[in-house]
Amino acid sequence: MGYTNSIGKYQLIRTIGEGMFAKVKLAVNTDNGQYVAIKIIDKQMVIKRNLMYQVKREIRTMKLLNHPNIVKIHEVIGTKTKIYMVMDYVSGGQLSDKMLYVKRFDEREARKHFQLLIDAVDYCHSRGVYHRDLKPENLLLDRNENLKVSDFGLSVLRKPGDLLSTACGSPSYVAPELITNKGYEGAAVDIWSCGVILFELLAGFLPFDDRSLVNLYLKRITLSEIIEDKWFQTDYEPAVHFECDEDTNLDDVHAALGSIEENETETKPSMLQVSSMLFS
Repeated sequence: MGYTNSIGKYQLIRTIGEGMFAKVKLAVNTDNGQYVAIKIIDKQMVIKRNLMYQVKREIRTMKLLNHPNIVKIHEVIGTKTKIYMVMDYVSGGQLSDKMLYVKRFDEREARKHFQLLIDAVDYCHSRGVYHRDLKPENLLLDRNENLKVSDFGLSVLRKPGDLLSTACGSPSYVAPELITNKGYEGAAVDIWSCGVILFELLAGFLPFDDRSLVNLYLKRITLSEIIEDKWFQTDYEPAVHFECDEDTNLDDVHAALGSIEENETETKPSMLQVSSMLFS
């Protein structure tokens, strides 16, 4: 994929991430000198892989969220061949990278990361957003070690209590009911993933590192029970977040996506697609 050195007021600097159909570039806003991360998506690859709905869903979801522990999307720019998602640049990298050399976090640091994660997830759920792919690779750290949730490509917007059916996520962090081919609650699967992340932070290894998750499902704690727990409350300072405008402006989204059409319902993938999403 070829890219120009600038898009609008943003000067592209270097690649900081890469996926199957997108690259993430570090860029600078030439109006104010601030660094941003720009996710550059190839429209033809999106159409070819039938990912139109996923891309549009990710953008719309991020537009709804305004929280200090969630990566914010600032604007969307479209050209004939590319979609440019302009987002916060989080300079500390992925939590997973830090875990590679730290191995185990002390209890105080692990609790702090967990508190910020729960704050962000609780906020998402209060707005009907369920992430469905929480894992250390999707948790970024800023220069002050503050955690920010990223990558809402598998997220979904639903009313509390609505059952979902699409199998998605990463094997070691996915809730067992999500791969049993039955309906599941978005809040419950996010909470399971948060628990796995906390275990890994404290223990230095995963509690479930194989495909036998189906046999290990017993009970799920709720977010309110986590927040009220004495261990969690130690040194806890709830994040201050701001309400988003109910009439969120999506004009840039429509303009950027252009002729890409979407299926507004969540379709159930084939078993081959499920295996690809879970274990690729």
